[in-house]
Amino acid sequence: MLAAQGWRLVYGAGDVGLMGEVARAAQAAGARTFGVIPIHLLGMEVGKRDLSTFVITEDMHERKKVMFMNSDAIVVLPGGAGSLDEFFEVVTWAQIGLHHKPIFLVDTAGYWQPLLALIDHIILHGFADASLRGLFRTVPDVPSLTDALQSAFGET
Repeated sequence: MLAAQGWRLVYGAGDVGLMGEVARAAQAAGARTFGVIPIHLLGMEVGKRDLSTFVITEDMHERKKVMFMNSDAIVVLPGGAGSLDEFFEVVTWAQIGLHHKPIFLVDTAGYWQPLLALIDHIILHGFADASLRGLFRTVPDVPSLTDALQSAFGET
């Protein structure tokens, strides 16, 4: 999808798990890849060094900053604590007006439904305004994500 659209993958530079799968698929299709990894994760996440651009940072904060600065949109695939950390950071930045980049949760097989229920719970109990839900979009799959990204950037 990335290659077909002429888009670049900006991600955490890992060569394991879903991150590695996405990067390998993007590369195989001819997409440009931009990976950012902190020095302490080079071994654990097996830094994927054959990317179009490979950046090593000092720490996680710098990693997130470099990824954010080099992306046009944020797409969160099913993941764990790191994905949640990155999601909430960019949503918080949007909430306080630091950016207007589109944010998407790819809700494969309903993976993010418990998170969405938690966000609704937070809103219901007055810890966030209902506008929080408008800071990101949920899409069920990659074809829907493609359409949403094209729409966000006025492409057809």
